[in-house]
This record gives sequence, structure tokens and C-alpha cells, in this order.
Amino acid sequence: MSLLEVSGLSMSFADKNLYEDASFQLEKGEHLGIVGQNGAGKSTLIKILTGTVLPVEGSIKWQKNIRIGYLDQYADIPEGMTLIQFLHTAYADLYAMDEQMQKYYADYAESMDDKLLEKAGRIQDELAARNFYEVETEIERVISGLGLNEIGKDHVVSEMSGGQRSKIILAKLLLENPDVILLDEPTNYLDVSHIQWLEDYLNGFEGAAMVISHDYDFLEAVTNAICDVSFGQITKYRGSFKKAMKQKEEKREAQEKAYEKQRVVIEKNEKLISKFKAGSHSNLAKSREKMLKHMDRIDPPSDALQARFDFPYLDTGSQNALVVRKISVGYEHPLLAPVTFTLGTGQKIAFAGFNGVGKSTLIKSILGQLKPLSGEAEFSPSAKVNYFSQDLVWDDDSKTPLQIIQDEFPTMLPKTIRTKLGAAGINAANVMKPMNLLSGGEQTKVKLAVMELTPSNFLIMDEPTNHLDDETKHALADALNKFRGNLIMVSHEEGFYDDWIDEVLNVEKLSLRKSDK
Repeated sequence: MSLLEVSGLSMSFADKNLYEDASFQLEKGEHLGIVGQNGAGKSTLIKILTGTVLPVEGSIKWQKNIRIGYLDQYADIPEGMTLIQFLHTAYADLYAMDEQMQKYYADYAESMDDKLLEKAGRIQDELAARNFYEVETEIERVISGLGLNEIGKDHVVSEMSGGQRSKIILAKLLLENPDVILLDEPTNYLDVSHIQWLEDYLNGFEGAAMVISHDYDFLEAVTNAICDVSFGQITKYRGSFKKAMKQKEEKREAQEKAYEKQRVVIEKNEKLISKFKAGSHSNLAKSREKMLKHMDRIDPPSDALQARFDFPYLDTGSQNALVVRKISVGYEHPLLAPVTFTLGTGQKIAFAGFNGVGKSTLIKSILGQLKPLSGEAEFSPSAKVNYFSQDLVWDDDSKTPLQIIQDEFPTMLPKTIRTKLGAAGINAANVMKPMNLLSGGEQTKVKLAVMELTPSNFLIMDEPTNHLDDETKHALADALNKFRGNLIMVSHEEGFYDDWIDEVLNVEKLSLRKSDK
């Protein structure tokens, strides 16, 4: 029996149809990757499966008594709770049992009632059977595997960045060890070594998993089936990601051949109908009209809206675009050894190093958003900086992309805004949809579209590829490569920039944090 059966699923928003009459199953032990372009409806599918969003039509049937774990990046976490306290909530029921057991033992010490001792003993046996006494060891294993030591066990969750918060929510989910794991872009805030750890974890996980990701190498490593969400359909393929994509391409080619063959037949008969409709062969024309009317038309292979980017360049006459002198960054204590470097006009540089080492802090200190502990960063007087922050935070996420750009550029015509958003890969329906209903990839595209409306000569991009599909990443890399000004790039995907960046500064080698050993 399948763990999950989805049948007749249809979902739409406004005038955008995500999928219609879709059906698939999740089998026991299956690790199912979910792929598709930004806005295809992948995250919506997960929300439908968890019951947080209702479909227009369709049946969602989970096997009874199954425990489902969902990576919810917007989980409500109590104010003041620390990282380690949050991870302990994964075992809340076991800690409650342990507390009750301790109470029984304490009461027994006063009353010497053997029934209390028996109750305490039964609880202790159950705790042992559920590996309660290895809980702290397991927590330490996950903390180390996902690099949470760099955040700090006593760090208050409400004071964490969006990326740090995502990592600890993922850690708690893994500690809960559910029967089915639902993961939405789990690698977005992980560096290479921690992604490898997660791969090993999932490959050893005996339960079922559904994983949304644009990291195709990750999907190839951890999945044995793929659901492709595209063009109003959900198609399931058996086998690895590469095999699935090969099957998808073969299917597309077969559809294209069938479409072209049918199109020739249709055109030939339409010409015949036009020629003989009013003459002596009108019966033949009518027969052909009837045949075309009842013909099952083959749809052409659809092409999704492709993103294109172009960051306008503002000329500068300065030779040194940025001078950084012995800058030390951090909050209470330095995260890095003092950093010194200079960027000449047009030079592009990438900051490398594992997540949490201080790359974003270094950028914010260079920009003046955070005061450095010592040293200074000085841009050229003619520098015009355009900054992409990795956090998808909006002053009012109930506003549409059109309204957000109108607020920032009030004299710009709506038609011009729509054209710019369309070029960034935002279709007409999503232009008028509130930001809080857009996927992470679509929100990222809106941020990039806003950046394109401001001429600059210095781009600073902090993890711009998070949430983006592969086609959009290629379009963004091409635009950044063509940009004539300066660039500071932070990305955990070295393959995104390694063939066109001028220089890489490995921030990890400058880290002053203590080793885990």
C-alpha cells in the first residue's frame, strides 16, 4: 500500500493554472525529488500535501497513523528560545515522560508506595526502548553535521538570520525522525561539507522523503524517483534525476514529432475544406470538417517564460572602486582576521567559505550597515552600489510586485513595470499576486528586477541563486558576467561563478572561530 495517494489534483491561482487532474503515489522507502521551474507550483504542492492549502479539486490520502515531518521555514518559535532549547523540543514527549518518571521516584521516596515504583519502572523501560538516553549524543551529531556549532547553542532563535533559522528547523526535523520527510530547498543555506552530510543522512534514512530542490547534483545523490511539475502537469519518473530528465526529453521529442505530424494533417484538410466547401465536393469537405472537429488535438511542447537580466552600467572615472583596510568584523568578538584588499574598476571578486563564517557580516560591514570592530572600507566617490540581500523580507508582503516597484519608482508607467517583470520571468498573473503568495524563486526574481531599474557601477550579490531554477541561474550568471562594473559575489555554488570571476577570497581561512575538535 502506498504511503500517499494523490488523485485528480487540480490547483490554480487567479488566471494561472498550476496543475490539472494530476495523480501520483509515494511508496514506502521512496525518495522522491520534486523539480520544475520557479512558480510551477512545487511549494504549493507540499502545502497541499500537509493540509495548509486546499486544492481546487482532488484527493490526498495519507496512510493512517503516519508521522510526517515538514521543513517549515516559518515555524512559530517562542520568543527567547535558544538553539539548543529548540532542538530539545524534538523530543518534548520523551522529556515529559522523564519528568513524570522523576516525580514518581520522588513521591516513592516519601511514601514508599510500590505502585509508584512500578509506574516509574515502566516509563524508564519505554524511554530506554526509544533511545532517550542517547538523545544528547544524537543532537550533537546533527549539530555538528549541519554546522550549527558556528551559530552557537545559546544563540537566541529570534535573533538569527533567515539562513540560520532554516538550518536549525531542518536539524529539529531530522531529530524527530518521522516516517516521511518533506523538504523544501534544504540545501539553500548549507555549504558543501554540510550538503554532503545531509546526503549521507538521507541515503541512510529508511523512511520516505519528498525533496524540492534546484540543486540537481543533490537530487541525483539522494533520490530514486522524480516528480516533474511543469505546464499544468505532474509527471512521475522512476530512477535517478538524470534518468528522469532523459525520459522527460524523450517524451518532449515524441510529443513534438506527433504534434508536427498532426499539424500537417490538419493544414492539409483545412486547405481541402476551404477549396471544396462550396463546390460539388462539399460532402467531402463536410466529412473532413467533422473529422477535424472530433480529432484529439496534440498540444505543442510548451516553453516556460524564460528570465533575462540586464544590469544597467553607470560610468565611473575612478581607478580604485573599493579599498578595504584591515577591517575586522563581528558583533561582540571578531569573526575574521583583519581583511585588506582593493578592487580596481571593473574587477569581480567572490567571497568563499562555509556558511556562518562571516561572509554576509563582512559585506554588511563594507556597506556600512554594521559598524566594523576596527579598520575601514572606502568606496570610490563615484561608486554607485546596488546590493542584493539574501533575505526575502518586504516592508509589506501583501503588496504585489507591480505595487512594490511603483512605490519605489512612482513615475514609471505600469506597462514598463510589467515588461521589466516579464523579462525577469514573472508572468502576468504573478505580477498582480501578493508577495507572500509567490514562491522563493519568484520573489528573488522580483528583487533582481528592482535592481535592474537602478543604474550602478558596483553590484554586491549575497547568495542570489538561492531558490532559483537552473535556467534562471544561467541567465543571471550571463548578466553578471557581462556587467562592466565591479562585483562582489557570495554564493555557496562555486559552479555559478568559477568560470568568469576574477578572484576568490576564501573567508574561511580568515576565520577566528574555534575548531569543533
